Amino acid sequence: MKYRLTVNDEKREVDVDPDTPLLWVLRDDLQLTGTKYGCGLSQCGACTVHLDGKPVRSCVMPIRSVEGRKVMTIEGVAGPVASAVQEAWDELQVPQCGYCQSGQVMTTIALLAKISKPSDDDIDGALTGNVCRCATYPRIRRAVHEAAAKLEG
Repeated sequence: MKYRLTVNDEKREVDVDPDTPLLWVLRDDLQLTGTKYGCGLSQCGACTVHLDGKPVRSCVMPIRSVEGRKVMTIEGVAGPVASAVQEAWDELQVPQCGYCQSGQVMTTIALLAKISKPSDDDIDGALTGNVCRCATYPRIRRAVHEAAAKLEG
């Protein structure tokens, strides 16, 4: 079946089975490989994208539920919040292996869009579903605070 959606502000149409997870449509059909496969069970956060501005796990999101909606991937994020997060990640050298980082960044962008100056509890709560196998959690938390400070001026 054909499905229409907007991905990274571009109208797209894909012809896939209705149960195909959004993750595989992004990676295999649209060649947007920044969103990663981690667990396939919505438990690790590596596949996090924004759906209509909210972070979701694309590995369990069937394409039929995305028809007509707006998807933003790590390749498409832009603007002051995204820039501040990406700069903080680079400056603090957050990634070790980097596999989980697109999901961490996407979740952080959504957090800072909602809470401009998050507490440690806010950060931990928002990122609790994003697993980092290299355990860079202290650097991730520092980077979130740094991005918030950049946005504050």
